[in-house]
This record gives sequence, structure tokens and C-alpha cells, in this order.
Amino acid sequence: MSQKQNSIKYGKMFAIILCLIIGALANQRTSLQKVLLGRTVIGGPMVALLVTMVFCNLLPTVSKEFKEGTTYCSKQFLNWGTIATGGTLSFAAILGTGVKALPLIVINVILSFSVALLIGKKLGVTQNTSILVGGGTAICGGTAIATLSRIIKAKEEEIAFAMAAIFLFDTLAAFSYPYLMTALGFTPNQFAFVAGAAINDTSSVAGAQATYQSMIGDASFQGALNVKLVRTTMLIFVALAWTFIVAAQSKKDSAASQNSNIFSVIQKSFPMFILWFVLMAGLNTIGVFSDTGVSFLSKCGKFLFSAALAGVGFKIKFKDVFSKGLKPIALGGVTWICVALCSFAFAFIFSGYVG
Repeated sequence: MSQKQNSIKYGKMFAIILCLIIGALANQRTSLQKVLLGRTVIGGPMVALLVTMVFCNLLPTVSKEFKEGTTYCSKQFLNWGTIATGGTLSFAAILGTGVKALPLIVINVILSFSVALLIGKKLGVTQNTSILVGGGTAICGGTAIATLSRIIKAKEEEIAFAMAAIFLFDTLAAFSYPYLMTALGFTPNQFAFVAGAAINDTSSVAGAQATYQSMIGDASFQGALNVKLVRTTMLIFVALAWTFIVAAQSKKDSAASQNSNIFSVIQKSFPMFILWFVLMAGLNTIGVFSDTGVSFLSKCGKFLFSAALAGVGFKIKFKDVFSKGLKPIALGGVTWICVALCSFAFAFIFSGYVG
């Protein structure tokens, strides 16, 4: 092997190892947040993204080989993280204790994507970014963004902008909702509906629920996480829906496929990691994975997403965030407000149903 080939090999390998290390350390920082603050304020993937963005802007330049390694991480680790996450989901969750919130969750999913796509178009935000913002707001923040980004083939900067938009308003919701809903006189069930349906990241829901538990003096209250579990399971159906939408669009846009039917196009363009994602969810539904196994898969998924976002961050310049990222953040704010208002209105109007 020539010296040049060795340089390419080691440059790419160094980037991959560095992203893995940063991903691991980022997840450790979330554990430290729980110790110091009693909750996770910034999830591991967002920490990894911010750290490597700082590196990217401090370093004068990076080699082509290093960029190839970060690209590998941002694509492959997202795929593997999605597959691992599938093993933590269960179709049975839809029939669980959070099933009463299913009408609100479905309404919010439709509303979130509709607002994101409509307002995103008005603001001049790319369709991919709008889809990621809509998915992150509707389902489960960074996990939904990571999953959908591979289906729609989003660019690294589109992922970063969507993550930033979701993180900002998710943090605001997690800190404010327990106090706001207590001030409004909402019942525990109403809190569960709103927090579980309108706070994005699962760790943020857990943090808000912990605050609310201390406020009502009931450490056994788990309503918000039960609703969030049902909402997270919707990622399976949303991912499949966007897979078919992308495949249909591919058929429409490709002149070569005019004589092909939609199923042949889907067969060619269907991302295999989504098939594995659904299969893993199915295996968990029938009880193949123990509680320990599900916990392990959850940690693997978060680690892989963090390593993937570390790869994304190495390509994002701060000047691009300020020149191109403000509109996606504004879009995230509008979408978040619409979903929040819908959730509050549902809990108030249908208080008899919610309990």
C-alpha cells in the first residue's frame, strides 16, 4: 500500500474514531447533567453537534480524507442508530396506558408537518429542513430528525439547523410547562396530555415530569411518559409514510421510471435500514428483547446518534448558522407554538375526556 493510500486510510479512520469518542463523551455529559441539575438539559446528540461545530470553526482546514470519515459517520451511524432505536419501540404501546392521548397525538403529527411545510415554503426554508422540523416537533426531537434525514437524504446543514430549532424550544417547554400548567390549574391527566404530546425529547419529558412530581407531591406519577411512549411509537408509521412519499416523488421526477409502477420504484429506493427498524420494533413487540436488552439498545441508539451528529458538526460553519439558520429556527418556533396551543386547547376543551 502506497504512502498516499495510507494517508487516506488513516485520515478517514481518525475521523471515525474521533466522532465515536466525542459521541461517547457527549452521552457521559448527559449523565453529569442529571447529577448536577437533576435532569438532562441538552441531549447527547446535541452536545456532540455543538462540540464538533466549535472544532470545525476553530480549525483552519481539515483534509479531504478526514471529511470522508465524518461523512461516513453522519450516514452510517444514523442508519445503525435508527435500527437500534427500533428495538426500543413496541406496537403494543399504542394499546397501553397512553392510548387515550392518541387522538391528540395524531392531530399534532398532521398539524406539525402541515405548518412546517406551509410556513417553511413561505420563509424560503428547504423542504428537507421543513420536514425535519415537522418530524422533530411532532414525534421525538432528535431521534425523529435523525431517522427522517436518512429517508429524505437531507444535507448535513439541514440536519444541524433542524436540531438547533428543536433543541431551543424543547428546552423552553421542558422548563416552563410544569409551572405554567400548575398555574392554570390543570389536572395531572391534563399535564400528562400536554407534556407528553408537546415536549419533544423523551429526556425532556422525563425532566418536566420529575419537576411536576415534586410540585404535586406524587413520585409515582408517570402519565406524561406514558403519553410520550405512544407518541414515540408513531415514528414507525411516520417513517414508513415518508418512505412511500419519497419513493412516489422519485417515480414522478424520474423520466426513466415512467413505465414503472410505484411498487417497483419503492423496491429500488426503499432504504433497508427502515425495514430493519420496523423488524426490530416487531421483535420488541412480541417480547424478544428483555428490559435489559431494550435498555442496552436505547443506549446504543443514543451513542450512535451522538457519534453521527459529531460527524455532521464538523461540516457546519457558524457563519452559515447565522446566515442560513435563523429562518429554520423561526420555523421551529412557529411549529412549536402551533403544536403547544393545540395541545393546551385539547386538554382544556376535552377536560371531561382527559380527566
